[in-house]
Amino acid sequence: MDLEGLRIQTIEAHTAGEPLRIIVSGWPEILGASILDKRRYARRHHDALRRLLMLEPRGHADMYGCIPTPPTTEDGDLGVLFLHNAGFSTMCGHGIIGLVTVGLEHGLFKPEDTDDIRIDTPAGRVVARAERQGNRIVRVAFRNVPSFLLEETSVSVPGIGDVALRLAFGGAFYAYVDAEPLGVPLDASGYAQLVDHGRRIKRTVEDEIEIAHPEGDEDLGFLYGVIFVGSGRSGGHHRNVCVFADGEVDRSPTGTGVSGLIAIHHAQGAVRLGESRRIESILGTSFEVSALEETTVGSVPAVVPEVIGSASVTGRAEFWLDPNDALPEGFLLR
Repeated sequence: MDLEGLRIQTIEAHTAGEPLRIIVSGWPEILGASILDKRRYARRHHDALRRLLMLEPRGHADMYGCIPTPPTTEDGDLGVLFLHNAGFSTMCGHGIIGLVTVGLEHGLFKPEDTDDIRIDTPAGRVVARAERQGNRIVRVAFRNVPSFLLEETSVSVPGIGDVALRLAFGGAFYAYVDAEPLGVPLDASGYAQLVDHGRRIKRTVEDEIEIAHPEGDEDLGFLYGVIFVGSGRSGGHHRNVCVFADGEVDRSPTGTGVSGLIAIHHAQGAVRLGESRRIESILGTSFEVSALEETTVGSVPAVVPEVIGSASVTGRAEFWLDPNDALPEGFLLR
């Protein structure tokens, strides 16, 4: 892909501390009849541009972004693709909260006939609703795609030992691991250890467990990350720290991650429908999550989660490529 001449304009934001670079103009047309088709097209034709915007020197190892697109369904308000240090993800909860906040405050889109914002994501339909105070969006709630516990198992991880885990889906598949038995602190002091353990566990699960989506969708059948779970420290019920993509650490509680967690707890009988849980991040910021209704995905029992959080705008930017730049596609140091 020829990057010279492209000028990409963005609005910069964060959701509970996790960055979100929203591409508002300059990205080439993404072809495809469905949002999954668009994700495949972007992976095939636009990966150099993803690296340019996500990696150093314009981004960093933990940068995250999204590309709003036209809807691909008749009743959709918009579509969205998500990007990070290793590729294009299938769904992102903090991204939905940030995109809706920025989109409504800065006029990127406007729902046609309802307060509900119907968003086409590669994982499926997500419906968001914003809480306003004047011209500001103070909170966003979204009904996520059906989420479920796939299985409980254990793996022997080199350098760590036996690790018990639960595989669950909240828009992407995660391996949920209890942090306390591993002695991993769920705060900034444990950052390097979390990255190391997350990478080791992810590699082992990928090597030993074949993950298949119950409806047979190959685009969704992969392990996105590892979520370390512990007790809340700032009044929350639990604390989630997600290590995803190539050792990327989510600063937020992870919207898809808390969706999978509430599905696990519901499957285990620990929460009832409508019962809310506050889940903290590595920073102590939080999302609220509840299971609104029961459903199935294929033959697997599932729930429809609702996640609530807030985002803030941090600025605007424009990016381009100097034709003499010796590092045209960026680099990743961890």
